[in-house]
Amino acid sequence: MALVEHDLSPQQWALLQTLWGGCAYCGATERPLQRDCVQPISRGGRYTIDNIVPACGPCNASKSNDEATSWMRRKKLAERASLTRFVEVRPALAEASGEDAEPSTSAFSGLPATSN
Repeated sequence: MALVEHDLSPQQWALLQTLWGGCAYCGATERPLQRDCVQPISRGGRYTIDNIVPACGPCNASKSNDEATSWMRRKKLAERASLTRFVEVRPALAEASGEDAEPSTSAFSGLPATSN
């Protein structure tokens, strides 16, 4: 079965796990990581390198179909740290994928600054 434009390749998933170094939400490093759509597909997100982050099972299950930033606020997780990490990881993802480092439509683009 051929990949379609919204598919995440196994190589991209491996790169995401390496660059994040743990759960994108809580930072856990001792748990297996799962693919999580920051902006859920049911809310218009896509299954792409710009919208997928590694998440531990508890965070992925708790977040469910919620949008990441509002869920993180409710759970009192370090939203600012996660957003900052995304900004740090993004250039390496872009370089490895041969993309522009600052796409106009990324999972976290346009989100307001937070006080966390």
